[in-house]
Amino acid sequence: MEMNAKLTGEVNKQYREKMLREQLKAIQEELNEGKQSESKKKDYLQLINESKMPEDVKEIAREEYEKLQNQSPISVEINVIRNYLDLLTSLPWGKSSVKEVDIKEAKNILEKDHYGLDKVKERIIQHLTVMKLKNNQQGSILLLVGPPGTGKTSLGKSIAKVLQREYVRISLGGIRDEAEIRGHRRTYVGALPGRIIQGIKKAGTNNPVFILDEVDKLLASNMGDPSSALLEVLDPEQNNSFSDHYLEVPYDLSDVFFIGTANSLREIPGPLRDRMEIIQINSYTTTEKFHIAKDHLIDEVLEGHGLTHEQLKIEDNALKAIIDKYTQEAGVRGIKKQLSAIARHATEKIVVDEVELPYIVKEEMLFDILGPEISTYDKVKKSNPPGVVTGLAWTPVGGDILFIESAFMPGKGELMLTGQLGDVMKESAKISQSLIRSRLVLRLKDIHFNKHDLHIHIPQGSIPKDGPSAGVTLFTSIASLFTGIPVDPKTAMTGEISLRGVVLPVGGIKEKVIAAHRSGIKKILLPLENKKDLYDVPDEVKKDIQFIFIETIEELIHETLGIKLPEANKFHLRMMDTVDSDTESVKA
Repeated sequence: MEMNAKLTGEVNKQYREKMLREQLKAIQEELNEGKQSESKKKDYLQLINESKMPEDVKEIAREEYEKLQNQSPISVEINVIRNYLDLLTSLPWGKSSVKEVDIKEAKNILEKDHYGLDKVKERIIQHLTVMKLKNNQQGSILLLVGPPGTGKTSLGKSIAKVLQREYVRISLGGIRDEAEIRGHRRTYVGALPGRIIQGIKKAGTNNPVFILDEVDKLLASNMGDPSSALLEVLDPEQNNSFSDHYLEVPYDLSDVFFIGTANSLREIPGPLRDRMEIIQINSYTTTEKFHIAKDHLIDEVLEGHGLTHEQLKIEDNALKAIIDKYTQEAGVRGIKKQLSAIARHATEKIVVDEVELPYIVKEEMLFDILGPEISTYDKVKKSNPPGVVTGLAWTPVGGDILFIESAFMPGKGELMLTGQLGDVMKESAKISQSLIRSRLVLRLKDIHFNKHDLHIHIPQGSIPKDGPSAGVTLFTSIASLFTGIPVDPKTAMTGEISLRGVVLPVGGIKEKVIAAHRSGIKKILLPLENKKDLYDVPDEVKKDIQFIFIETIEELIHETLGIKLPEANKFHLRMMDTVDSDTESVKA
């Protein structure tokens, strides 16, 4: 009896729901809402038939349309299906904006929009020329790598202007969910397509210039690895059938011109790097910054603040002082911020104080407008004591010089390292110590290494430092300390050392040399294999600096301390003789 009553109640409940749905349907038809809904369905079918979707995709779209027709008016699935059909019918399946590329006009646009960057612009023009000769409208995959503020994103805009294509940009910085690239499955509440498909929909064509900003800032997490999801997007062999989890049908991305931007290659996984053509953008020299500021940034700032050249003028000396004393960067973003501060100050003077026009900003006025100088570039000293040597470093915002300091004190033979040094730099210090003990033992007979501690410090201790390029500087610092011979403060160096005393090549030569020039260095010691990298250094920098190329620590010591060490083979024979004689004297 109890079971029958329960079953009867369930049947009655279903009957009531069915009756209510029929009544709701009748009310909607009476109010013409049903006809409107039906017309929407007919519109979907028409859009599907008129679209340029592949036939297999059209079949899937028609199946979804059939599902929509069979849904109850109050079904929760209706909006999900409609959103899916909206996406399918709005994507530019076969819509392209293909126009002939004028190479001469492309050169003019790049020259007008960007000062300097000659090698980068040459690479871009070469790329466009190949596309023109092949008559190939397929997309390409470039990766622009350089410090912040060097014009990577604006280069992407210029390429879109040259190709006369739509421009789309998405920022990948901080993304840690794979679904941001591939989309969410429609079974999830609030599911959305990935940013790639959303960008294509926004562009309205299937061959836009697509900027993937900050590729090196992608993060892996328990929600997947977005950089791995990008592999399919940026692989020419796979992206003609890119699969988005929300879309669930393949979409052809082969005509898209992808341009990635990054500050460093180190954070980009190898497989992802291999799929892109890398174009390196180096930091600007002071002269380049001056011309960029004068020819481009001032105009942008004046326009953004409602000013004209007749109302505000900035003298060249003031502009150079802003670059040297109020910014510390590889690019020009900080210069634009300082120019904006000057424009705001001038606006107040013109509107409130009604000063005489034009309002001219001079160098001596910068303190009152911008405050104290904020640049903290290290400058070379007049003299360095033994143990202090100038090295060169690469940072994400350009090059810099650093001072390595060594001290020797009674102890137990320990090596102390301070200044937030990374593991690689610590290993370079240990190699340097071993080389000193092995190669300079004949000159340092009075020094008992086991009874003294060696302390090496690199100032600016709050900044982490790592990398092998400080090897020659660490070795020279210890050698200078032990021999008591100071190193010329206007001499700087960079290079990795091996335990056999070979000086190995390092990276970031252009940025390091520019930083040395800015700080007053007159002589730079470089690994011989880095000689080819001077090709990228501006002539205005090279003419003021003497470059010495070295292959061994013997050459290094001779150039810095004036000490001529014996050749390695002869030296080891002499050292063994010394050890043997010491052993015999102990036995006696």
